[in-house]
Amino acid sequence: MQTTHIVILGLYLLAMVGIGLYFSRSSKVSGGDDFLFAGRSLSTPVMIATLLVTWVGSGTIIGGANFAYNHGPIAGMVFFAGTPLGILVLLLIARRIRRAARHTIPELLEARFGTGVRTVAALVTAVAYIGLVAAQFVGGGYVLALITPLDDTQGTLVVAVVVTVLTVTGGLFSVAYTDFISAVLVLGALVASVPVVLLAVGGPSGYWQGLPEAASTPTGGLTGLQLLGYFLPLFLLLLADQNLYQRLAAAKDERSARNSTLGMLFSSFLVFVPVVLLATAAAILLPGINGDESVLRLASEGHLPVVLGGVLLAGAVAFVITTGSSFMLSGASNIAFDLFARFGGDRIGDRGTLIVQRVSVLAIALVAIALGLYFPTVLDLQMYSYTIYGAAITPAVFAVLFWKRATTAGAVAALVAGAAATIGWEMAGAPGDLNGVIIALPTAVLSLVAVSLLTKAPEVRSSEAVGAD
Repeated sequence: MQTTHIVILGLYLLAMVGIGLYFSRSSKVSGGDDFLFAGRSLSTPVMIATLLVTWVGSGTIIGGANFAYNHGPIAGMVFFAGTPLGILVLLLIARRIRRAARHTIPELLEARFGTGVRTVAALVTAVAYIGLVAAQFVGGGYVLALITPLDDTQGTLVVAVVVTVLTVTGGLFSVAYTDFISAVLVLGALVASVPVVLLAVGGPSGYWQGLPEAASTPTGGLTGLQLLGYFLPLFLLLLADQNLYQRLAAAKDERSARNSTLGMLFSSFLVFVPVVLLATAAAILLPGINGDESVLRLASEGHLPVVLGGVLLAGAVAFVITTGSSFMLSGASNIAFDLFARFGGDRIGDRGTLIVQRVSVLAIALVAIALGLYFPTVLDLQMYSYTIYGAAITPAVFAVLFWKRATTAGAVAALVAGAAATIGWEMAGAPGDLNGVIIALPTAVLSLVAVSLLTKAPEVRSSEAVGAD
């Protein structure tokens, strides 16, 4: 335990809470829209940072690092390839997303398929996002347990409190500006750590020769289908991630939304490439450890200079806090706009909606803590959450954007089938060591297509033009 690490982490946490309290002022957040969209006033640099850091949380530096630690650099790059590929797709439709400017993805689905689909989609999204919040809490607990006297559970509770305070105070204002600071911290620490660690393993040649035999193969000891099962959840989630859609809707204008997406694409390589290199180098320097802690232990066990190690650990907490607060905020918007407002909440007005969002954040925090105790690793938890969202929601969202023949019954079938297949596969113990997406995605798509073709084609409605060029 390094005193320097604790000081750096403490200063970072105090700064984050201070920013959250600053943006909690009524002059900054006057209603539900300000809470969710930051007044649609975010500049391009802040947009790039909040898009990037919203996406790369504990699933990257802990869950993704675990995968790379155990399966090697090539398989690790495949695991993360869903990020740039998904961003390229978002880049093509960023203007449509900005024009849609809906509060939530279920609200976008309602414009095409009606209120029933919106309700089902809101429930699926909330379940998935609570799981992703839980992953951030658990990941943050790992970090605190490494550098403080706290154990994993105590660390998880501390992170949960900090994330909840940040989210419940300033909404997207506080989230976006803490994201900007965190992005600078994280990118700098990751990039600076790579040459130091590579030197410690004997340079590029020593690195490659030191890898375990399976880790130097293209699939890292997995079958092609198993590797696909790790690639798809990340890719599918990004394609229809409500967080990213809300961030793009919060941009100043369409040009800013597009430029921000492009900036996210390039900056993402500065995150996942160093994470893969650091995690796989840890397999050489620290064999036999829990892969979740591979990048973190490089810092905590003296393989990096003390200050750099402290900044990297603070950066890991930054990942966790910013991503956790983003999914909390997004999940709360589903409860406030898709469920509460839908069933009698219109009378309370914008100020009342803000109160509902803040109460929803507290409820999400409590459920997420309980869920985090159920899954053994962050990687398991994130694969489950990514799949339940990506397999159920993404086909329906893309039907809105690209397939006019899709019907309301088809959308409901996709949502229910995708979520049910994911949960059922998990309860069955993931037969064949395959992630649920291998079953859930084709089940959802086939349900969407088959039921749509078997039911009456929808009439053309003006609302279907949302987001069209």
